[in-house]
Amino acid sequence: MNKRVVVTGLGAVTPIGNNVETYWKNLLAGVCGIDFIKSFPSDDLPSKVAGELKDFDPVALGLDLPYVRKQDRFTVIATLAAEEALRMTGLKSAKEGEEGGNIDPFRLGVYMGSGVGGFFQQYNESVKLYTVGAKMVAPTFITKMIANIAGGNIAIRNNACGPNLTVVAACATSTNSIGEAFRAIRHGYADAIVAGGSEAPLIPLGVAAFANARALSRATDPNYASLPFNANRAGFVMSEGAGAVVLEEYEHAKARGANILGEMVGYGHTCDAYHVAAPNPTGETQAEAIRQCLKEANYTSDDVLHINAHGTGTALNDPSETRSFKLALGDDAYKAHINSTKSMTGHLLGAAGAIEAIATILAVKEGIVPPTIHLDAPDPECDLDYTPNVAKKVDLTLGISNSLGFGGHNACIAFRKI
Repeated sequence: MNKRVVVTGLGAVTPIGNNVETYWKNLLAGVCGIDFIKSFPSDDLPSKVAGELKDFDPVALGLDLPYVRKQDRFTVIATLAAEEALRMTGLKSAKEGEEGGNIDPFRLGVYMGSGVGGFFQQYNESVKLYTVGAKMVAPTFITKMIANIAGGNIAIRNNACGPNLTVVAACATSTNSIGEAFRAIRHGYADAIVAGGSEAPLIPLGVAAFANARALSRATDPNYASLPFNANRAGFVMSEGAGAVVLEEYEHAKARGANILGEMVGYGHTCDAYHVAAPNPTGETQAEAIRQCLKEANYTSDDVLHINAHGTGTALNDPSETRSFKLALGDDAYKAHINSTKSMTGHLLGAAGAIEAIATILAVKEGIVPPTIHLDAPDPECDLDYTPNVAKKVDLTLGISNSLGFGGHNACIAFRKI
Protein backbone atom coordinates (compact mmCIF):
# COMPACT_ATOMS: atom_id res chain seq x y z
CA MET A 1 0.00 0.00 0.00
CA ASN A 2 1.37 3.42 -0.97
CA LYS A 3 1.96 5.81 1.91
CA ARG A 4 0.84 9.43 1.84
CA VAL A 5 3.60 12.05 1.60
CA VAL A 6 3.26 15.56 3.00
CA VAL A 7 5.38 18.71 3.09
CA THR A 8 6.50 19.83 6.55
CA GLY A 9 9.44 22.16 5.82
CA LEU A 10 10.70 24.66 3.25
CA GLY A 11 14.02 26.46 2.83
CA ALA A 12 15.23 28.92 0.21
CA VAL A 13 18.24 31.06 -0.67
CA THR A 14 17.44 33.04 -3.82
CA PRO A 15 18.17 36.28 -5.69
CA ILE A 16 14.97 37.74 -4.21
CA GLY A 17 15.32 36.53 -0.63
CA ASN A 18 17.63 34.54 1.61
CA ASN A 19 14.77 32.75 3.37
CA VAL A 20 11.34 31.43 2.43
CA GLU A 21 9.35 34.28 3.96
CA THR A 22 11.24 36.98 2.04
CA TYR A 23 11.31 34.93 -1.16
CA TRP A 24 7.54 34.38 -1.13
CA LYS A 25 6.75 38.00 -0.25
CA ASN A 26 8.89 39.26 -3.13
CA LEU A 27 7.42 36.76 -5.60
CA LEU A 28 3.94 38.05 -4.87
CA ALA A 29 5.12 41.66 -5.17
CA GLY A 30 6.74 41.01 -8.55
CA VAL A 31 10.23 41.95 -7.38
CA CYS A 32 12.95 41.40 -9.98
CA GLY A 33 16.16 39.89 -8.59
CA ILE A 34 18.22 40.39 -11.73
CA ASP A 35 20.94 43.04 -11.90
CA PHE A 36 24.33 43.74 -13.43
CA ILE A 37 26.97 41.27 -12.26
CA LYS A 38 28.79 42.70 -9.24
CA SER A 39 30.89 39.79 -7.94
CA PHE A 40 33.45 39.88 -10.75
CA PRO A 41 34.33 42.10 -13.75
CA SER A 42 32.07 41.41 -16.72
CA ASP A 43 33.38 43.97 -19.23
CA ASP A 44 34.57 41.32 -21.71
CA LEU A 45 31.65 38.93 -21.21
CA PRO A 46 28.79 38.73 -23.75
CA SER A 47 26.21 38.70 -20.95
CA LYS A 48 26.51 41.16 -18.08
CA VAL A 49 23.38 40.44 -16.01
CA ALA A 50 22.62 37.66 -13.53
CA GLY A 51 20.57 36.74 -10.50
CA GLU A 52 23.14 37.08 -7.73
CA LEU A 53 22.31 36.65 -4.05
CA LYS A 54 21.78 39.95 -2.25
CA ASP A 55 23.10 40.92 1.22
CA PHE A 56 24.37 37.37 1.52
CA ASP A 57 26.31 36.65 4.72
CA PRO A 58 26.19 32.93 5.56
CA VAL A 59 27.53 33.51 9.07
CA ALA A 60 24.85 36.09 9.83
CA LEU A 61 22.33 33.60 8.39
CA GLY A 62 23.40 30.95 10.91
CA LEU A 63 26.48 29.03 9.71
CA ASP A 64 29.77 28.98 11.61
CA LEU A 65 32.73 30.60 9.87
CA PRO A 66 35.04 27.54 9.90
CA TYR A 67 32.38 25.49 8.10
CA VAL A 68 31.83 28.21 5.50
CA ARG A 69 35.56 28.46 4.80
CA LYS A 70 35.85 24.73 4.17
CA GLN A 71 33.06 24.53 1.57
CA ASP A 72 32.35 25.54 -2.00
CA ARG A 73 29.63 28.17 -2.33
CA PHE A 74 27.09 25.63 -3.64
CA THR A 75 27.43 23.61 -0.42
CA VAL A 76 27.11 26.69 1.79
CA ILE A 77 23.85 27.81 0.21
CA ALA A 78 22.52 24.22 0.11
CA THR A 79 23.19 23.89 3.84
CA LEU A 80 21.36 27.13 4.61
CA ALA A 81 18.29 26.07 2.61
CA ALA A 82 18.22 22.56 4.06
CA GLU A 83 18.60 23.70 7.65
CA GLU A 84 15.90 26.37 7.30
CA ALA A 85 13.59 23.61 6.04
CA LEU A 86 14.54 21.23 8.84
CA ARG A 87 14.05 23.92 11.50
CA MET A 88 10.58 24.52 10.14
CA THR A 89 9.72 20.84 10.55
CA GLY A 90 10.85 20.48 14.16
CA LEU A 91 12.47 17.18 13.22
CA LYS A 92 15.54 16.13 15.18
CA SER A 93 17.67 13.06 14.65
CA ALA A 94 19.44 12.50 17.96
CA LYS A 95 22.94 11.04 18.05
CA GLU A 96 23.72 8.20 20.40
CA GLY A 97 23.51 9.46 23.96
CA GLU A 98 21.53 12.59 23.01
CA GLU A 99 17.93 13.23 24.00
CA GLY A 100 15.07 14.90 22.22
CA GLY A 101 15.09 13.00 18.95
CA ASN A 102 11.78 12.47 17.17
CA ILE A 103 12.92 10.49 14.12
CA ASP A 104 15.03 7.39 13.69
CA PRO A 105 18.37 8.54 12.14
CA PHE A 106 18.15 5.70 9.62
CA ARG A 107 14.71 6.95 8.52
CA LEU A 108 15.84 10.52 7.78
CA GLY A 109 17.35 11.06 4.32
CA VAL A 110 18.91 13.79 2.18
CA TYR A 111 18.37 14.10 -1.59
CA MET A 112 20.26 17.29 -2.51
CA GLY A 113 21.22 17.64 -6.17
CA SER A 114 23.30 20.04 -8.24
CA GLY A 115 23.65 20.47 -11.95
CA VAL A 116 27.32 21.49 -11.77
CA GLY A 117 28.58 21.03 -8.20
CA GLY A 118 31.63 22.94 -6.98
CA PHE A 119 32.17 25.17 -9.99
CA PHE A 120 34.24 27.68 -7.99
CA GLN A 121 36.62 24.91 -6.90
CA GLN A 122 36.91 23.42 -10.38
CA TYR A 123 37.92 26.77 -11.80
CA ASN A 124 40.20 27.98 -8.99
CA GLU A 125 42.17 24.75 -8.64
CA SER A 126 42.58 24.44 -12.42
CA VAL A 127 44.08 27.93 -12.46
CA LYS A 128 46.52 26.88 -9.72
CA LEU A 129 47.51 23.74 -11.60
CA TYR A 130 48.33 25.60 -14.82
CA THR A 131 49.96 28.66 -13.25
CA VAL A 132 51.95 27.41 -10.24
CA GLY A 133 51.91 23.63 -10.57
CA ALA A 134 50.38 20.48 -9.12
CA LYS A 135 51.86 20.89 -5.65
CA MET A 136 49.59 23.90 -5.03
CA VAL A 137 46.33 22.10 -5.78
CA ALA A 138 44.37 21.97 -2.52
CA PRO A 139 44.08 18.56 -0.85
CA THR A 140 40.43 19.45 -0.14
CA PHE A 141 39.67 20.04 -3.83
CA ILE A 142 37.73 16.82 -4.38
CA THR A 143 35.72 17.02 -1.16
CA LYS A 144 34.71 20.59 -2.01
CA MET A 145 33.95 20.01 -5.69
CA ILE A 146 32.01 16.76 -6.05
CA ALA A 147 28.29 17.26 -6.60
CA ASN A 148 27.23 14.90 -3.79
CA ILE A 149 29.17 16.74 -1.08
CA ALA A 150 26.37 19.19 -0.27
CA GLY A 151 24.08 16.28 0.58
CA GLY A 152 26.88 14.58 2.47
CA ASN A 153 27.54 17.64 4.62
CA ILE A 154 23.85 18.20 5.31
CA ALA A 155 23.58 14.59 6.47
CA ILE A 156 26.65 14.91 8.70
CA ARG A 157 25.38 18.10 10.33
CA ASN A 158 21.90 16.69 10.96
CA ASN A 159 22.65 13.03 11.72
CA ALA A 160 20.64 11.91 8.71
CA CYS A 161 21.77 8.29 8.32
CA GLY A 162 19.01 7.20 5.94
CA PRO A 163 18.97 7.22 2.12
CA ASN A 164 21.20 9.87 0.57
CA LEU A 165 20.97 10.49 -3.16
CA THR A 166 22.46 13.16 -5.43
CA VAL A 167 20.60 13.76 -8.68
CA VAL A 168 22.44 15.44 -11.57
CA ALA A 169 19.94 16.18 -14.35
CA ALA A 170 20.83 19.70 -15.47
CA CYS A 171 17.89 22.06 -14.95
CA ALA A 172 15.55 19.22 -13.95
CA THR A 173 17.87 18.22 -11.09
CA SER A 174 15.98 19.35 -8.02
CA THR A 175 12.55 18.45 -9.40
CA ASN A 176 13.86 14.92 -9.87
CA SER A 177 15.40 15.05 -6.37
CA ILE A 178 12.02 15.89 -4.85
CA GLY A 179 10.25 13.33 -7.04
CA GLU A 180 12.63 10.52 -6.09
CA ALA A 181 12.34 11.45 -2.41
CA PHE A 182 8.55 11.27 -2.79
CA ARG A 183 8.81 7.74 -4.15
CA ALA A 184 11.24 6.65 -1.42
CA ILE A 185 8.82 7.74 1.31
CA ARG A 186 5.73 6.54 -0.56
CA HIS A 187 7.20 3.03 -0.78
CA GLY A 188 8.43 2.92 2.80
CA TYR A 189 12.19 3.50 2.54
CA ALA A 190 12.24 6.61 4.75
CA ASP A 191 10.01 8.61 7.09
CA ALA A 192 11.35 12.02 6.03
CA ILE A 193 13.75 13.35 3.41
CA VAL A 194 15.09 16.86 2.86
CA ALA A 195 15.18 17.20 -0.91
CA GLY A 196 16.12 19.91 -3.38
CA GLY A 197 19.04 21.42 -5.20
CA SER A 198 21.78 24.00 -5.09
CA GLU A 199 23.73 25.89 -7.73
CA ALA A 200 26.56 28.45 -7.66
CA PRO A 201 27.47 28.85 -11.35
CA LEU A 202 28.22 32.57 -11.43
CA ILE A 203 31.89 32.64 -12.34
CA PRO A 204 33.35 34.13 -15.53
CA LEU A 205 33.85 30.68 -17.07
CA GLY A 206 30.20 29.73 -16.48
CA VAL A 207 28.80 32.97 -17.87
CA ALA A 208 31.11 32.88 -20.89
CA ALA A 209 30.26 29.26 -21.70
CA PHE A 210 26.48 29.67 -21.53
CA ALA A 211 26.64 32.99 -23.37
CA ASN A 212 28.81 31.58 -26.16
CA ALA A 213 26.33 28.73 -26.51
CA ARG A 214 23.78 31.50 -27.22
CA ALA A 215 21.63 30.44 -24.28
CA LEU A 216 21.91 33.63 -22.19
CA SER A 217 20.14 36.94 -22.56
CA ARG A 218 22.46 39.76 -23.60
CA ALA A 219 20.04 42.42 -22.43
CA THR A 220 21.43 45.75 -21.28
CA ASP A 221 18.46 46.44 -18.99
CA PRO A 222 18.42 44.00 -16.03
CA ASN A 223 14.73 44.68 -15.45
CA TYR A 224 13.91 43.57 -18.97
CA ALA A 225 16.21 40.58 -19.37
CA SER A 226 14.35 37.47 -18.18
CA LEU A 227 11.20 37.45 -20.34
CA PRO A 228 9.37 34.10 -20.29
CA PHE A 229 6.57 33.77 -22.86
CA ASN A 230 7.31 37.28 -24.13
CA ALA A 231 7.77 37.85 -27.86
CA ASN A 232 10.83 39.95 -26.98
CA ARG A 233 12.61 37.15 -25.09
CA ALA A 234 16.22 36.50 -26.05
CA GLY A 235 17.63 33.89 -23.70
CA PHE A 236 17.64 33.00 -20.02
CA VAL A 237 19.39 34.82 -17.17
CA MET A 238 21.69 32.65 -15.05
CA SER A 239 21.29 32.79 -11.28
CA GLU A 240 22.56 31.20 -8.08
CA GLY A 241 20.76 29.83 -5.05
CA ALA A 242 19.28 26.78 -3.37
CA GLY A 243 15.94 25.34 -2.35
CA ALA A 244 14.91 22.53 -0.03
CA VAL A 245 11.63 20.79 0.72
CA VAL A 246 11.16 18.36 3.61
CA LEU A 247 8.84 15.53 2.64
CA GLU A 248 7.46 13.34 5.42
CA GLU A 249 5.26 10.29 5.66
CA TYR A 250 1.79 11.51 6.64
CA GLU A 251 1.20 9.30 9.69
CA HIS A 252 4.68 10.11 11.03
CA ALA A 253 4.03 13.82 10.64
CA LYS A 254 0.54 13.60 12.18
CA ALA A 255 1.76 11.58 15.15
CA ARG A 256 4.26 14.24 16.17
CA GLY A 257 1.87 17.14 15.55
CA ALA A 258 3.78 18.60 12.62
CA ASN A 259 2.58 21.68 10.74
CA ILE A 260 1.62 20.23 7.35
CA LEU A 261 1.96 22.66 4.44
CA GLY A 262 0.54 20.47 1.69
CA GLU A 263 0.54 16.97 0.25
CA MET A 264 2.75 15.76 -2.58
CA VAL A 265 0.57 13.67 -4.86
CA GLY A 266 2.34 13.10 -8.17
CA TYR A 267 5.61 12.76 -10.07
CA GLY A 268 6.42 12.07 -13.70
CA HIS A 269 9.61 12.12 -15.68
CA THR A 270 10.70 11.28 -19.21
CA CYS A 271 13.52 11.99 -21.65
CA ASP A 272 13.23 13.68 -25.02
CA ALA A 273 15.96 11.44 -26.49
CA TYR A 274 16.21 14.18 -29.08
CA HIS A 275 19.07 16.70 -28.61
CA VAL A 276 21.67 17.64 -26.00
CA ALA A 277 20.38 21.19 -25.59
CA ALA A 278 17.21 21.82 -27.63
CA PRO A 279 13.84 20.56 -26.37
CA ASN A 280 11.74 18.28 -28.53
CA PRO A 281 9.79 20.92 -30.51
CA THR A 282 6.63 18.81 -30.63
CA GLY A 283 6.29 18.97 -26.85
CA GLU A 284 5.17 15.32 -26.80
CA THR A 285 7.89 13.89 -24.55
CA GLN A 286 7.52 16.77 -22.10
CA ALA A 287 3.74 16.27 -22.16
CA GLU A 288 4.14 12.62 -21.18
CA ALA A 289 5.94 13.59 -17.96
CA ILE A 290 3.06 15.95 -17.16
CA ARG A 291 0.48 13.25 -17.96
CA GLN A 292 2.21 10.78 -15.64
CA CYS A 293 2.25 13.35 -12.85
CA LEU A 294 -1.39 14.37 -13.29
CA LYS A 295 -2.54 10.75 -13.44
CA GLU A 296 -0.86 9.94 -10.13
CA ALA A 297 -2.32 13.15 -8.67
CA ASN A 298 -5.85 12.02 -9.72
CA TYR A 299 -6.35 15.20 -11.74
CA THR A 300 -9.81 15.85 -13.16
CA SER A 301 -11.26 18.74 -15.14
CA ASP A 302 -12.95 19.90 -11.94
CA ASP A 303 -9.55 20.76 -10.44
CA VAL A 304 -8.44 24.39 -10.35
CA LEU A 305 -4.93 23.88 -11.65
CA HIS A 306 -1.81 25.98 -11.19
CA ILE A 307 1.31 25.33 -13.26
CA ASN A 308 4.71 26.73 -12.36
CA ALA A 309 6.23 26.49 -15.83
CA HIS A 310 9.88 25.88 -16.62
CA GLY A 311 9.50 29.15 -18.56
CA THR A 312 13.12 30.05 -19.29
CA GLY A 313 12.54 32.83 -21.79
CA THR A 314 14.47 31.13 -24.58
CA ALA A 315 13.25 31.02 -28.16
CA LEU A 316 12.89 27.23 -28.16
CA ASN A 317 11.61 26.46 -24.65
CA ASP A 318 8.52 28.60 -24.34
CA PRO A 319 6.60 27.52 -27.47
CA SER A 320 7.43 23.82 -27.01
CA GLU A 321 6.46 23.96 -23.34
CA THR A 322 3.18 25.65 -24.27
CA ARG A 323 2.53 22.83 -26.74
CA SER A 324 3.27 20.27 -24.01
CA PHE A 325 0.63 21.81 -21.74
CA LYS A 326 -1.95 21.62 -24.54
CA LEU A 327 -1.04 18.01 -25.35
CA ALA A 328 -1.21 16.92 -21.71
CA LEU A 329 -4.35 18.86 -20.75
CA GLY A 330 -6.33 19.37 -23.95
CA ASP A 331 -8.82 22.21 -23.61
CA ASP A 332 -8.12 22.32 -19.84
CA ALA A 333 -4.82 24.02 -20.67
CA TYR A 334 -6.72 27.23 -21.40
CA LYS A 335 -8.16 27.42 -17.90
CA ALA A 336 -4.93 26.55 -16.05
CA HIS A 337 -3.29 29.34 -14.03
CA ILE A 338 0.30 29.30 -15.28
CA ASN A 339 3.33 31.42 -14.39
CA SER A 340 7.10 31.55 -14.67
CA THR A 341 8.81 32.69 -11.49
CA LYS A 342 12.06 32.81 -13.51
CA SER A 343 10.85 36.20 -14.69
CA MET A 344 11.85 37.36 -11.18
CA THR A 345 14.56 34.95 -10.04
CA GLY A 346 16.28 34.14 -13.30
CA HIS A 347 17.32 30.53 -13.89
CA LEU A 348 18.98 28.72 -10.96
CA LEU A 349 19.80 25.68 -13.14
CA GLY A 350 19.90 22.64 -10.82
CA ALA A 351 18.25 24.60 -8.00
CA ALA A 352 15.43 26.02 -10.14
CA GLY A 353 13.02 23.14 -9.60
CA ALA A 354 13.34 23.32 -5.82
CA ILE A 355 12.61 27.03 -5.45
CA GLU A 356 9.77 26.64 -7.96
CA ALA A 357 8.35 23.71 -6.00
CA ILE A 358 8.31 25.96 -2.93
CA ALA A 359 6.43 28.62 -4.90
CA THR A 360 3.95 25.99 -6.11
CA ILE A 361 3.34 24.61 -2.61
CA LEU A 362 2.73 28.10 -1.21
CA ALA A 363 0.55 29.14 -4.16
CA VAL A 364 -1.78 26.19 -3.51
CA LYS A 365 -1.70 26.68 0.25
CA GLU A 366 -2.34 30.43 0.14
CA GLY A 367 -4.60 30.51 -2.91
CA ILE A 368 -2.55 33.02 -4.88
CA VAL A 369 -0.51 32.69 -8.08
CA PRO A 370 2.65 34.82 -8.36
CA PRO A 371 2.92 36.77 -11.61
CA THR A 372 5.04 36.41 -14.69
CA ILE A 373 6.49 39.92 -14.66
CA HIS A 374 7.36 42.02 -17.72
CA LEU A 375 4.89 40.06 -19.85
CA ASP A 376 3.99 43.10 -21.94
CA ALA A 377 4.26 41.53 -25.41
CA PRO A 378 2.89 37.96 -25.28
CA ASP A 379 4.18 35.61 -27.95
CA PRO A 380 1.20 34.55 -30.11
CA GLU A 381 2.49 30.95 -29.92
CA CYS A 382 2.24 31.15 -26.12
CA ASP A 383 -1.47 31.83 -25.86
CA LEU A 384 -2.33 30.40 -22.43
CA ASP A 385 -2.96 32.28 -19.16
CA TYR A 386 0.56 33.06 -17.89
CA THR A 387 -0.63 35.39 -15.07
CA PRO A 388 0.87 38.55 -16.58
CA ASN A 389 2.48 41.16 -14.34
CA VAL A 390 0.25 40.94 -11.24
CA ALA A 391 -0.37 38.12 -8.74
CA LYS A 392 -3.85 36.60 -8.89
CA LYS A 393 -5.96 35.21 -6.06
CA VAL A 394 -7.39 31.82 -7.04
CA ASP A 395 -8.85 29.01 -4.92
CA LEU A 396 -6.45 26.39 -6.27
CA THR A 397 -6.90 22.67 -5.69
CA LEU A 398 -3.76 21.34 -7.41
CA GLY A 399 -0.38 22.74 -8.36
CA ILE A 400 2.31 21.26 -10.57
CA SER A 401 5.88 22.39 -11.14
CA ASN A 402 7.51 21.63 -14.48
CA SER A 403 11.25 21.35 -15.19
CA LEU A 404 13.23 20.58 -18.33
CA GLY A 405 17.00 20.10 -18.63
CA PHE A 406 19.84 19.79 -21.12
CA GLY A 407 20.06 16.19 -22.27
CA GLY A 408 16.29 16.08 -22.68
CA HIS A 409 15.41 15.55 -19.00
CA ASN A 410 11.74 16.31 -18.21
CA ALA A 411 10.24 16.23 -14.71
CA CYS A 412 6.94 17.27 -13.17
CA ILE A 413 5.76 17.17 -9.54
CA ALA A 414 2.31 17.83 -8.02
CA PHE A 415 0.96 19.16 -4.72
CA ARG A 416 -2.51 19.46 -3.17
CA LYS A 417 -3.96 21.22 -0.15
CA ILE A 418 -4.50 19.04 2.90
